[in-house]
Amino acid sequence: TSKYNFFTFLPLNLFEQFQRIANAYFLFLLILQLIPQISSLAWFTTVVPLVLVLAVSGVKDAIDDFNRHKSDKHVNNRPVQVLINGMLKEQKWMNVQVGDIIKLENNNFVTADLLLLSSSEPHSLTLPWHAIIAITAKPPFLVTLGEIRCEAPNNKLDKFTGTLTLRGEKYALDNEKMLLRGCTIRNTEWCFGLVIYAGPDTKLMQNSGKTTFKRTSIDRLMNVLVLVIFAFLALMCLILAIGNGIWEHDKGYYFQVYLPWAEGVNSAPYSGFLMFWSYVIILNTVVPISLYVSVEIIRLGNSFYIDWDRKMYYPLNDTPAQARTTTLNEELGQIKYIFSDKTGTLTQNIMCFNKCSINGKSYGDVYDMSGQRIEINEVKKVDFSYNPLADPKFAFYDHSLVEAVKLNDVPTHRFFRLLSLCHTVMPEEKKEGNLVYQAQSPDEGALVTAARNFGFVFRARTPETITVVEMGETKIYKLLAILDFNNVRKRMSVIVRSPEGDLTLYCKGADTILYELLHPSCNSLKEETTEHLNEFAGEGLRTLVVAYKSLEEDYFQDWIRRHHEASTALEGREDKLSELYEEIEKDLMLLGATAIEDKLQDGVPQTIETLAKANIKIWVLTGDKQETAMNIGYSCNLLNDDMEDVFVIEGSTSDDVLNELRKKMKPDSFPDSDEINIQFQKSSKNQIILPDEQANGMYGLVITGHSLAYALEGNMELELVRTACMCKVVICCRVTPLQKAQVVELVKKYKKAVTLAIGDGANDVSMIKTAHIGVGISGQEGMQAVLSSDFSFAQFRYLQRLLLVHGRWSYIRMCKFLKYFFYKNFAFTLVHFWYGFFSGFSAQIGLDTSYWTVVNQFFIWGSLSVYFAITFTMYSDGMYLIFTASFPFIGTARNTLSQPNVWLAIFLSITLCVLPVVGFRFLKAQLKPTPSDKIKEAKKRPPPPSPKRRLRRTSTRRSGYAFSHQHGFGALIMSGRNMRPKSPFRWPVSKYHPLPTSPIRKCCKLRKTLNWSRDQELTLISLPCFICIANLLL
Repeated sequence: TSKYNFFTFLPLNLFEQFQRIANAYFLFLLILQLIPQISSLAWFTTVVPLVLVLAVSGVKDAIDDFNRHKSDKHVNNRPVQVLINGMLKEQKWMNVQVGDIIKLENNNFVTADLLLLSSSEPHSLTLPWHAIIAITAKPPFLVTLGEIRCEAPNNKLDKFTGTLTLRGEKYALDNEKMLLRGCTIRNTEWCFGLVIYAGPDTKLMQNSGKTTFKRTSIDRLMNVLVLVIFAFLALMCLILAIGNGIWEHDKGYYFQVYLPWAEGVNSAPYSGFLMFWSYVIILNTVVPISLYVSVEIIRLGNSFYIDWDRKMYYPLNDTPAQARTTTLNEELGQIKYIFSDKTGTLTQNIMCFNKCSINGKSYGDVYDMSGQRIEINEVKKVDFSYNPLADPKFAFYDHSLVEAVKLNDVPTHRFFRLLSLCHTVMPEEKKEGNLVYQAQSPDEGALVTAARNFGFVFRARTPETITVVEMGETKIYKLLAILDFNNVRKRMSVIVRSPEGDLTLYCKGADTILYELLHPSCNSLKEETTEHLNEFAGEGLRTLVVAYKSLEEDYFQDWIRRHHEASTALEGREDKLSELYEEIEKDLMLLGATAIEDKLQDGVPQTIETLAKANIKIWVLTGDKQETAMNIGYSCNLLNDDMEDVFVIEGSTSDDVLNELRKKMKPDSFPDSDEINIQFQKSSKNQIILPDEQANGMYGLVITGHSLAYALEGNMELELVRTACMCKVVICCRVTPLQKAQVVELVKKYKKAVTLAIGDGANDVSMIKTAHIGVGISGQEGMQAVLSSDFSFAQFRYLQRLLLVHGRWSYIRMCKFLKYFFYKNFAFTLVHFWYGFFSGFSAQIGLDTSYWTVVNQFFIWGSLSVYFAITFTMYSDGMYLIFTASFPFIGTARNTLSQPNVWLAIFLSITLCVLPVVGFRFLKAQLKPTPSDKIKEAKKRPPPPSPKRRLRRTSTRRSGYAFSHQHGFGALIMSGRNMRPKSPFRWPVSKYHPLPTSPIRKCCKLRKTLNWSRDQELTLISLPCFICIANLLL
């Protein structure tokens, strides 16, 4: 991921630095100073500053790249076991090549893109060549030689095509038999894989993009300003050169006895030509070389402010904010578009079983005797100590649900039995009773863990059986069929045979789908469950409905026979299986519903709301499914019911996507007569920037990855960016890492705006590198995003402070500095320009800069030194001995300056001098406040409690049943209920300080007069009010 190596650093870094026009200008100036006929300054006056500037910038870039090399070296030196000559030998990652067979163990990172050959779990994946390539865990390792032909390296994560030839037999290879770099081995003690792609050819690295040189808008602005100043400099030099030619022709020609022309000058025009270049050197201070050094120092200081910010420090994992680059600070204050990942960035990727509805009764809320709802922080957690296999991290607060389980309530038992059977979770139990679930999605892990704690423990799985411990009794269910989840079905089912011989189908899925499959006798229960679902959805919870069906033996035997025929059909297999699934999943009996909280990171909704007020648009680019992403959108205030509509683009062809983009959003802006369309139809080589368009309302846009692939093709990208930019929120689902980068690049191409990308995983690296600013979150998915980012911290909520505090102030500091700097240098340079009219345009120096610098330093530091030197000398022992009568006060200076009273007097004198200015500013802020003063004053007042908004559009949020696309993602078991934070302080109530009703204590007139704010009151709240005590005594 580095940019340079030992040989390319110097040429590449110099090339990048000389892209700054000022650096190139001073190199040109140095060349001019080497010509004695026109140079009036020594060459080293330019060489030393130029070398210093290049050296400082070069060292900074070298340090940044050294850190990249260091992280690359850490990854490349990871050990891995490679099969060499029938024996396993430890090698470094960097030495792994295509064709090597390597062994990976549980929780190992996958080294390269591998073809799975053998594993310790023969039931987990059926490999057609498993009998031929029988690699075991112990030596000797015998491998049959074969040949693999596959496609060239590419960035398609979901596709792989190839063939394996073994002993004359050909086997088709697809993506399901591949292990991709960046994944982690789970649920497997060991496995062997053949390296197909290695190093930069792996699909992960193909999606990572290239490290580019990022420059800020201030840099580009300075280049433009420097060009303008160059033109102004050339104009001044031309005027002075013409003046020299005229003066030499009219006056200087007659005074050659006193002012002889330089050697080789024989005419006034030639003298004017030489004076032009002489003035280019003298007036070079109009573009000072110290500008870029000063800018870099200011940026370095701003970076330290970010690194030292305690409000961006995350104490739980000891992670401070970090500015990994020092060149982009002021760009943070200009962000217009934020592109964010979802999992691990907005959410913690931790699912918590929060509430449920069983047989028409809602569980999860706690009520007191009067029927009032009680906050959970005032209630003790349910004690699951009666269950030795319970997860100690699981938290639940409604004791009535545990009582129902203990009382052997039949619907409750059937509900949790379904949760323990209907899933694809893999258990891992290395120690007796220590269960760890590896789930295909955190949703499933949360549901199975909930069933585990309530007494229905999923213990083990084989391809044919599921072992469950029900209320202490071990039962083995025979697994007969799995009716798997897909995008159309939005549900999954299992068919099992109980130890008693009963056949049952258990199903869970989205309510919008399952309600259509229920038996008519469930209508009344469906109405009650729907009310509960609306309540759950109104709180931002992810819901799904569960149901069951008892099967007849004869019918099932006929159905399983037809199922086998359909699963082995060569044509129309998917359609035939779908018909069979629809047939058996009818007339289901409703059990209830579950509600899972996808725990957002702390402060995410408030951060997004604040950024939206700053007119920053947020796009969510996620690999998760549409329902999951939309649920999170509602939970974190991206989507809400105040919007006119939320459009979903899910066309399966290019024409469908085009029609949806044109018709769903402001269709009157897309005809050929539209001005913007006419502008784009004209052939133009210049880059066209789209103007900001306003929709006739507030809208949200959701687009799937399949539709996005069509929308990013050719001219359709214009339709996409116009439609998306008119929406307040855009959510892209099921997108690949490359598509994330393409979306960011699309906005950069057509909108004159600064973009920021934020993510936490390796799949976010490409968009982080593509955006103007890349932010990495150090989360649960490793450090790949952080290592490729420009700024990093631990929580999404810190983004608000990074942009609105550090970004704004960095930009203000830089702008004020540039204004003063250019003013100072113009003032200094124009003195020389004006002096030329009084010196015969002879390119003489009016003000020597070196003299100026020495005088400044001398009078600043010298005056202080001389003052104290004279003071101590006058009252020294030596002066007393020499002039006893004149200097009788021996040691007065030492004694005086060693006393605190004197320094206090000095401090008070300075304070009295400054007080009028402070008082004037205070009165001005009170009597004539600026907008900034009004905002500061508003922040001091406590914000009014925001009313909870009930959501009306709940159907879109209740279809939240979805699996993550990341197979093998570790089960993130619940870490406890999201506790509401307690009040950070309590007002003390005493005889002298009753509970205040306003920011000013009513009992203290002085404090009321001073108009202290509530924050200032809090700092003094523990101190006694002496004035109040004095009043009581009087």
